Amino acid sequence: MNTTKIDLHCHSNASDGKYSPAEIINRAYKNNVKILALTDHDTIKGLSSALEEAKNKDMIFIPGIELSTFHNNESIHVLGYFKDDSYKNSELASFLSDLNKKRKERAIKIIHNLDTYYNIKLDVDKVLSLANGVVARPHIAKAIIDAGYNYEWDYIFDNFICNNSKAYVPNEKISTEEGIKLLKKYNCVVVLAHPVLIKKSPITDFLSMGFDGFEAYYFQNFKKDTERLSGICNVNNLLCTCGSDFHGIDDNDSKHGDIGDMKMPEKYIDEFLKFYNS
Repeated sequence: MNTTKIDLHCHSNASDGKYSPAEIINRAYKNNVKILALTDHDTIKGLSSALEEAKNKDMIFIPGIELSTFHNNESIHVLGYFKDDSYKNSELASFLSDLNKKRKERAIKIIHNLDTYYNIKLDVDKVLSLANGVVARPHIAKAIIDAGYNYEWDYIFDNFICNNSKAYVPNEKISTEEGIKLLKKYNCVVVLAHPVLIKKSPITDFLSMGFDGFEAYYFQNFKKDTERLSGICNVNNLLCTCGSDFHGIDDNDSKHGDIGDMKMPEKYIDEFLKFYNS
């Protein structure tokens, strides 16, 4: 196993994380992470400040994004790693701004549904105020706890705002193929996020879509999952990546790790960097 610590999947408060982009960089540095990507949901707003904070640190910082897409009526997340400053493109910013507007509308509908189906009453303005950037389900979960309801974080996700709950409202639908095409237009290395969480489609569905790699090393994987996914990558000439999916430190959150928690063989790190820098 490698000695280089790498984390290619984490979130700041530009989307649904708890730490600022600068705090993300400093935590990664404290955890001795040498290669880090910030991949906020459907936004690039935190990248500039993260890049600035990383300048004087002994690490490689990779500007990234986690784009929400749909395939087979299921949410599929696509990680993009920008090879240059294409993330500053005004057309991309406009597209993401429109997505964020629709995320706000979605959050309002979920809040209404929580009241209708579960008698959970939330103040819309308070929920939206929790989001410095993109409003997402973790903000709603926090609002439920803050409102005094005696539920733990995982219970809220698993029972009230999961994909199968009555309160759930899907994000604006962009197909996975469209998402890949969009990210490649802006010079990204494109990776399928947490394949282990995909339930409705076989992994073979994604082999011909144009992904450069799969997130084979992921915080929620069992050993057998990692072995299966890395094997698929090897057979199909795909990159392997790893990620903690860090959102912040919370004892009640068992779904996400700390920055640098995941380990990946050095050869996969070398292959990723070679492709990224090509």
